[in-house]
Amino acid sequence: MSDVRHVLVLPDRDAAEAVAEALGERFALDEEPRLLRDALAGEDDAEDAQWLVVLADEEQWLDPRELDEFAAEWDGWREEP
Repeated sequence: MSDVRHVLVLPDRDAAEAVAEALGERFALDEEPRLLRDALAGEDDAEDAQWLVVLADEEQWLDPRELDEFAAEWDGWREEP
């Protein structure tokens, strides 16, 4: 089984929380996305701090194209490490 995670990068915590809620509503997720502060962004109050919304997809049920479209609506982008 592969460990697939989709990551959406947002400019602040408020945006990340809004995206996590919208993801749950749009894709009927079994598990809530995780919110993480980008540890490489510097100090907690740094203007360039970013928040990551991490969505696990071990079963690979989510359509990457739909996630890309969703990400574009939020000025974020999706990565699959």
